[in-house]
Parts: sequence; C-alpha cells; structure tokens
Amino acid sequence: MTVRPLARLAAALVATAIAAPAWAEGEVNIYSYRQPELIAPLLDAFTAETGIETNVLFLDKGMVERMSAEGANSPADVILTVDIGRLDQAKTAGVVAPLADATIEANVPANLRDPEGGWFGLTMRGRVVYASKERVQQDAITYEELADPKWKGKICTRDGQHDYNIALIASMIAHHGEAEAKTWLEGLKNNLARKPDGNDRSQAKGIFSGECDLALGNTYYVGLMLTNDKEPEQKDWAGAMKVLFPNAADRGTHVNVSGMALAKHAPNRDNAVKLMEYLSSPVAQQIYAEQVFEYPIAPGTQPSAFVKSFGEIKPDTLPITDIAKFRKRASELVDEVGYNDGPGS
Repeated sequence: MTVRPLARLAAALVATAIAAPAWAEGEVNIYSYRQPELIAPLLDAFTAETGIETNVLFLDKGMVERMSAEGANSPADVILTVDIGRLDQAKTAGVVAPLADATIEANVPANLRDPEGGWFGLTMRGRVVYASKERVQQDAITYEELADPKWKGKICTRDGQHDYNIALIASMIAHHGEAEAKTWLEGLKNNLARKPDGNDRSQAKGIFSGECDLALGNTYYVGLMLTNDKEPEQKDWAGAMKVLFPNAADRGTHVNVSGMALAKHAPNRDNAVKLMEYLSSPVAQQIYAEQVFEYPIAPGTQPSAFVKSFGEIKPDTLPITDIAKFRKRASELVDEVGYNDGPGS
C-alpha cells in the first residue's frame, strides 16, 4: 500500500487546478477518516489480489469541505469514514455519487446502506453500556433504564453533541417519538456523575477510578484498550468493566457503522468500484473486523474471537437512514435539556 504524504498530495491538488488529474490506471485514491495503519492490512490484501495500488490521504476532519472546495479536480475516488452522520453529510453535500452495484448490495444488508446508493456500511460498532464489574451486579440493561433514578450520580458519558451520542439519541427518537426521547434524555442527564467530558476511553477510566458505575461507549474501544501495550494503564481501565448489550431481550442494541462511498468526481472510477466491491466482500470484512475490533456485516462472517469474548450482540435492525433523519432534532434536544451542563443544572 502507498500512503501518500499530505504535502505530496497537496502539491498534486495544486496541479489539478491547471490540468485534469492524470492518475495511473493502476491506482485508486482514498480519502479516509480511519487512520492509515488501521486499514493498511486490508488495502495491502486488495493490492495483492488486484495489482491496483492504493493512495491514502488521512483526514481526521474537514473531508467534505475539502472535497467541495476541490470540486471536479478532486483526486478522491473513494471515501472511508465512520458514523452515519459523516456518511449522510457527504451525501447531502453532494460530494459522493450514487452507485448501484449488485455485488456490494448482496454483501451489505439493506438496513446498513443508503437506499439510493449514496453510501454503504462496512462494519458495525455497538453503542453499549460499560459497567463496573465490582459495583454493578446485573448483567442485562436497557437504554431506557439509564433514566431510572436508581442510577442517580452513577453514569458517565462524553459530550452529548458527539456524533456517537447523537446517533443513539436519534435512535431513541425513532423508536419512541420526540417527547418520550426528551424525557429520557432529561432522566439520563439527572443521573450523570459529572458533566459530560472526554472520549469513550475516559468513561472507562471513570469506572476504574470509582467516579461512575456505568458509562456509554462503543464496543471497539474495549478491544483497543485491552490490547494497548503503549499505554498499559488502559488495560486496567477496560479490565475493571464488563460490557452490557442494551435491549438484548427486545429490539436489540443500537449500532453505528463505518462506511464507504464513491467520490462524485472519481478519476479512477472503475478501480474505485473494484475496491468497494472488495471491501464489502466476506474476506475483506474478516480482515477489517480483526484489525479494528468491529462487527463484520457480510453474509457468513463472524466477529473476531476477541470481540466475541465481550458477549453476544443482537443488533437493532432499524434502518440506519431512519436514525440519520433524526440527528438534527437529537442535537437540538441535547441543548434544550442542557445535557452538557451536567447534573443539577
């Protein structure tokens, strides 16, 4: 795999302002929210199978804005991103092109892709409850229960406006309606141990320190913490908690996706489609799932043994697009209830 340095690719973009892109036939250019080292094994396998070289530009923010500014001169062929919000943003901004592809559609369940072909899910991550092994006896929970006063002062979360939490709140609106979701969010706020802060790892640390007994977090962070040899203290944080899969007895656990989309002005469109077909394949899904501790979605695929050790997930089958349409209202509810002001405000 070729990871094209930012400065080199930026220089190429300057050249495209004068002349149309002149990419080699054997290349495909990827704009990625995912760090290159996480997707390297996957792209190396693709190159080994097809002979097509991959160039990756890592963008941790501003991908849509960049592609909009580049316009028809953009070198991007495929975008890889996380969260339904970012996928929907790319479609709404008009920087991706609809794709009808029988291979991809056979590999990606209908509820995990845009019905108009604007984007496709690749892997799932559950928005679960981290619970203290020492202080929480129960092994089952629902999202609705997080608003129960019995948890007052015992829950930690990150910023309510973070994409992961907005997606969960949007799913509550989709399932229960706006009024009930707002009441639930107010109850969750009242049960917070502190103001929302930090990332999902920080919530695990809060459980380890005794600051809280429960927290909201994504499943893949558990794997990342338990295998973090560079910061071994994170192994202790994750070791202090157990993963509870909310609503396992009814509708299932809310899931979000990592996903892909075809860039609107892809200069290497044929290669882009080949890459997207490969990424959706069971073989690639297994490689991806092992690397990023997420759940593969292609038929016949299984989570890694490591992820299985967290427990069994029953994913909510609500179409991701039904959740995405409530994201704006979810964000407004966070402000309306003063969620980020913390408990007692």
